[in-house]
Amino acid sequence: MRRNAALFVTISLLSGFGSSAMSLVAGIWILDLTRSTGLAALAGLCVYAPVLAGPWLGGLLDRLPRRPLVIAVNLALAIVLLSLLTVRGPGQTWLIFAVSGAYGVSYVLIDAGETALLPAALSPTELGDVNGWRSSAQEGTKLVAPLAGAGLYAWHGGHAVVVLSAATPVVVAILYAAVRLRQSTTDAPTRRPGPRAGLAVLLAGRTTRVSVALAAVAIAMSGFTTAANYAMVTTELGLATTFLGVLLSSQGAGSVLGGLVVGRLLARWSPVTVGVAGTALFGVSCLVRCLPWWPGLVVASVVAGVALPWALVAAVTAVQTRAPAAMLGRVAATANTAMFGPIALAIPLGSAAVGLGGRPVLVTAAVICLAAAAGATRRPGSRRSADRAPAASSATPAASSPTPEQPARRA
Repeated sequence: MRRNAALFVTISLLSGFGSSAMSLVAGIWILDLTRSTGLAALAGLCVYAPVLAGPWLGGLLDRLPRRPLVIAVNLALAIVLLSLLTVRGPGQTWLIFAVSGAYGVSYVLIDAGETALLPAALSPTELGDVNGWRSSAQEGTKLVAPLAGAGLYAWHGGHAVVVLSAATPVVVAILYAAVRLRQSTTDAPTRRPGPRAGLAVLLAGRTTRVSVALAAVAIAMSGFTTAANYAMVTTELGLATTFLGVLLSSQGAGSVLGGLVVGRLLARWSPVTVGVAGTALFGVSCLVRCLPWWPGLVVASVVAGVALPWALVAAVTAVQTRAPAAMLGRVAATANTAMFGPIALAIPLGSAAVGLGGRPVLVTAAVICLAAAAGATRRPGSRRSADRAPAASSATPAASSPTPEQPARRA
């Protein structure tokens, strides 16, 4: 199983590097071609918009063989990316938007597919650790990939970045093929009802329902406070805008640390408990950001970086360990939509609310996070034992039951 764990972490490294580099360069490329910051910002929206179609896209993973589908999506992504080699001027800007949208669709399919494949490749006790390592790998690439992509773009233009980004999914597809699956039934095609079935499974169990809700709150509040962070740096403390780079790097370092330790936390406590800790910790980081002291911003960024992977990995692990194997693709994609969809609304709301000042926004986010964490700790006494350990059916071999062991997912 160590071989499979190493393969999945390597996949996360390569995927994170390629996508992070291309996502940044797409916006820069559009800006250079059109001189429009608005159009440049829309490239990011094209990448994240497909997450809203997660319940429908996830259904493909439950109807088709999962590993072949994930491999095919990676190879198709490489081909689509290479179409950007035809971009020569503003007239081909639409192609960058189209490829960004395709990137978003592939992200939903690959992410949910990997979530569904992990339980078939690893034992239940390994899932929390590997999910955490994958999170750390992905966050680690965010520290270097944007700089590498921007540097390559400045050196040889967008076409050089396209070739690099197209090569990574090809290598990833090869690595997926090398993974040894323990359960053939998890990788087999099945027929299931519509997208609402995934939502029904997600809401049926308290552990999945609460863990995903906590992750959604933490992630949404991270977007809600984006503009407030800018305001605290430039308006409240009068620091240079370049200080934002220090904060982003600090949060990235915290995310790497958080991903490395979250597996051990999940081995000792339930996903709900770890999710509560992550959401509450993010709320505390928002309060620390309110201090009129720049080192407080750095500390808060590190704390936020630790907190978000805890909430996210806990939710992914809850989905993998509780959802039926035959519906894991649909449930995982639905969970992704629930966790990442709200941020599309939270960011503009936070941008509008920052007119009141950075501190009111940060305090509001802190109250919401702490209230969500407090609410999650209140549960019926009859369900206490069910939340402290995975359900017995989660460890049942897939050969005898359609509900295997399954946990974890990305940050």
